[in-house]
Amino acid sequence: MWQPTRILVNDELVSFESAGVHPLSLGMAYATTVFEGIRAYRDPDSGTLWFFRLDDHLKRLDQGMKVMRMDRRFDAGAMREALSGLVRANEPDDDVYIRLLVYVEAIGLLATTGPVGYTAAAMPRERSRLVDTGMSLGVSSWRRPPDDVSPPRLKATANYHNARLAHLQARADGYDGALMLTTSGKVSETPIACFFMVRDGCLLTPDTCSSVLESITRDTLITLHRELTGEAVHERPIDRSELYLADEAFICGTGQEIIPVTSIDRLPVGDGSIGPVTRTLMARYGDVVRGLTTDHTHWRTAV
Repeated sequence: MWQPTRILVNDELVSFESAGVHPLSLGMAYATTVFEGIRAYRDPDSGTLWFFRLDDHLKRLDQGMKVMRMDRRFDAGAMREALSGLVRANEPDDDVYIRLLVYVEAIGLLATTGPVGYTAAAMPRERSRLVDTGMSLGVSSWRRPPDDVSPPRLKATANYHNARLAHLQARADGYDGALMLTTSGKVSETPIACFFMVRDGCLLTPDTCSSVLESITRDTLITLHRELTGEAVHERPIDRSELYLADEAFICGTGQEIIPVTSIDRLPVGDGSIGPVTRTLMARYGDVVRGLTTDHTHWRTAV
C-alpha cells in the first residue's frame, strides 16, 4: 500500500513527518477547527483519480468557517488546485483519502479569530472489514448536542469529543459502534456516520433537525435511491423503538462509505444479514464515485 510523503501546510508542500502546529494555537487549545474528509477514487481501467463532490466539501468547509467566525476564507478554485497538487506529489497508485483542516493558528484568547491556517494530508484508507460482515450498534447513553449548544451540522472538531466518548463506550460494551439519540430521545446518527434504515419497504433517515451532520454522502444516497426506485427517502424523526422493527439498516459517510448494520442493541436487524436495498445502494454508489457510469459527472473532478 502506498504511503504519504508530502503534506500541505498553508500552501506549502513539506515532508509528511515535519508538519506541525504550535501547541498553544487556538486550534489546539479551544478546538477552533473545521475539517473535511474528501475521497479521490481511482478508475481501475484508466488509472484516473476522481475527487468525489469536491465542490460540495469545500462549500461546507466555507460554511463552517463562516459560523465559526474565522477571519479568512479560501478561494475554492485555488484550494482545488492545491489539493490536486498534494495528491500528485504523493504519487498514489490507489484510492486517496484527504483530511483537510482549517484552524485558528494564532496564540490568543478565546475570541481570537485569526490568523487562520490550514493543513491537508493525502493518505491511503483501507476498506472496513465490516463492509462484508455488517456491524453491531448499541444505542448510546451519550446524547448528540443540539443546535443551540454545539451545532452538529458543522464539521467541527469540537463536536467529535462527544462522538469519541460514545464510540469508546460502545467498544467497551462489546459493540462495533454507537448509535446516538438527540436530547429529546429521537435517533440521530453514529459518532462517525449518518444512519439509514428500511421499514416496511420504505427507506428512512433522521431529518436534518435531528442533530445530524449535513452529510454529503447522505445527500448522495438520497438522490441515488430516488433515481433507482422512484421513491423518496423519508427524512423524519425516528423513535428508538422503531430501530428494533427495521428490516435493514446501514451507516454512511465519506470515510466509511456504506457499512451495513446487522444488529442493534444485540437484536438482529431483519434476519441479521445484509439486505437487498443496502446491497443495491452499495453497488450503485461504487459505480458513481469511481466514474464507472456516465451519470453524475458533475460530482467528479479529475485530479
